[in-house]
Amino acid sequence: MSRDDFDVQGFARDINELLILSTLRTRAKHGYQVALDVETESNGLFRFRHGTLYPILHRLEEEGLIKGSWSKEGGRRRKVYKLTGTGERHLSGETDRVQEIVSRLMLVLRRPGEAPA
Repeated sequence: MSRDDFDVQGFARDINELLILSTLRTRAKHGYQVALDVETESNGLFRFRHGTLYPILHRLEEEGLIKGSWSKEGGRRRKVYKLTGTGERHLSGETDRVQEIVSRLMLVLRRPGEAPA
């Protein structure tokens, strides 16, 4: 990966998308459950506000990475999202990319001579 391949400002957006995709790996979920699972699985480090989550879900759906369908739970209509095959492949590739970025970041942040963790 060259430095031209990395958009620092876009990295946070990418992380949010990957968090959503990763929570949909196990089963289909409605948006609120996605937000709860991200918060729970990250021990509260990552949280989505309503105004942030749903635009991301809609964009991921438009890109074919997730598929939404309407269901009725408890008399209430909810849109439930599931990961598509394309989304699974995207998540896998991006996970590798994030690992490389974090590894390079840690190399920069460590003091000279400090052993890797």
